Parts: sequence; structure tokens; C-alpha cells
Amino acid sequence: MWLGLALAAALFQVLRNTAMKRLGHALDEYINVWGRFTFLLPFALATGVLTGWPMLQPGFFAWCLAFGVCQTLSTLALSKALKLAEISLVTALWKVSLLILLGMAWVTIAEKPNALGVAGVLLSAVGVYLLNVTRARISPWAPLAVLFTDRGQRYTLLAACFYAPSVITIKQAILASNTAAGTLGAYTAASLIMTPLALTTSARHFRAVPRHWKEFVALGLFAALTTMSQGKAYTLTLSSYVDAVKQIEILFAMVVGVMWFGEAQRVRASALGAIVMLAGMVLLALAS
Repeated sequence: MWLGLALAAALFQVLRNTAMKRLGHALDEYINVWGRFTFLLPFALATGVLTGWPMLQPGFFAWCLAFGVCQTLSTLALSKALKLAEISLVTALWKVSLLILLGMAWVTIAEKPNALGVAGVLLSAVGVYLLNVTRARISPWAPLAVLFTDRGQRYTLLAACFYAPSVITIKQAILASNTAAGTLGAYTAASLIMTPLALTTSARHFRAVPRHWKEFVALGLFAALTTMSQGKAYTLTLSSYVDAVKQIEILFAMVVGVMWFGEAQRVRASALGAIVMLAGMVLLALAS
């Protein structure tokens, strides 16, 4: 069941990113992130009303606050990286977050994958890395070679380091409640942290929010579906397994590229990375 939920989360994430990209043409990244955090909340609340509210376990609010801090810092660091470095380099290096999550979850919450699981996560990370560098037509070593000379890439690494604890903390918040309550609590904290930042940096863009309400509602819906699908999957298996499978989103995006934009040539060039990533997912399915 966790595999199906992770695949669903990957598909919803493609749709969420599409909504964010459409908003990005009209508004800046701070409002985009604020909208993602904030417009998710009504859908999480509605799900909680329908499914019922659990008894909150000790530590729930602390986990939610920790998630809010980590998720906000990760998102802002990634936005800064995208401003300072080439997007192809940032996207490729960002996938190191999978390996950081694997190690951090092992140390902090005793998520110990078996040999097949470790191999599956590693293959998925290598596969999606190869996919990104191949599609961008850059050397496989380029994202790593500029790590210590390019300030943007250092922000990418910082974003990856904060992303891993954000996964761990939202999983713990969900385990201390349920999927809807954990999502609602975690993203309420993130929204409360992000709102003053967005008001400080992008106050003029808030006036444009009502004009784009349909896009924000779509963004909130797909963000909620992504978060709650992966959140439920987190309760059924290791968080690193879920995030590794979610990398299939890039293949979903490639299918869209073939169907809508005639990018078949680029897809053929990315075949090796796709095969490696799919092999990793087979191992993850067997590991669980």
C-alpha cells in the first residue's frame, strides 16, 4: 500500500509544481511558498473533519514547530540557490537530500533499512541524478565540481540538509496524531513562520492574491494531496523509501513532455537514468 501512496504523491507533486510554475510567472517565490503552505490548510482541515480527530500524543506540537522551521529554511535556501546558480546544477545536487535523509533517519529515529533497501535508495538517487544531468546536457561531475566554488550550490546543499529533518519531523507529527492532524499542525506552523517573511519581502504581491485565487486553490489542493499521500506512506514504511519512490515524478514530467511538447529525443537520451531509477524502485518494493 505504501508504494501506491508514494506513487500517487509523486503524481500530485508534478501537478503541484505545475500550479506553482503558473503562479511564478505573475508572483514572486515568497508568495508562491506562502500560498503552498497556507492554501493547503483548508483541505487538511476538511480531511480531519471527515476522518475524525485523534488524541494528540506528547511531542506533537514540538514536532510541528520543528517541521515549520526546517521546511521554511529548506525552501528559502533552495529559492536562494535557484537565484544564484544554474537550475540544472541545483536540480541535480538537490537529489543528495535522499542520501542525507537515509543517514539522518537511521541515526535519529532508528529507521534501519535492510541491504535491499539501502541499494534501492542509492540506485534511485543515482538514477534521478543521471536523469537530471542528462536532460540538462551537462557533465555528471559538474554539480559536484562547483560545490565549493559556487555560492548557489552551497545553498543547495544547505537546503538538502534542512529538507531531511523536515521529513523526519512531519512523520513524527503524523505518528503522534494522524495524517490529517499532522499535516494541519505542521503546515500551520510553517505558514505562521512564512507569513511575516512574505509580508516583509513581498507585501505588494499580496494585493494580487485575490486575482489568482483559482491558481492558489489548485496549488493548495495538490499540495494537500501530495503531503497527505506521502504522510500516510511514511506511517507504513521507512521515510527514505517513500522519498526515493517519489523521485519517479521526473518520469511523470517526462511523459507530459512527450505527450504535450514533443520531447521524445530528450527522453531517449535519459533512458539510462530512468532504468537505474526504476531498478532502485524494484529493490525498494522487494525490501519492504
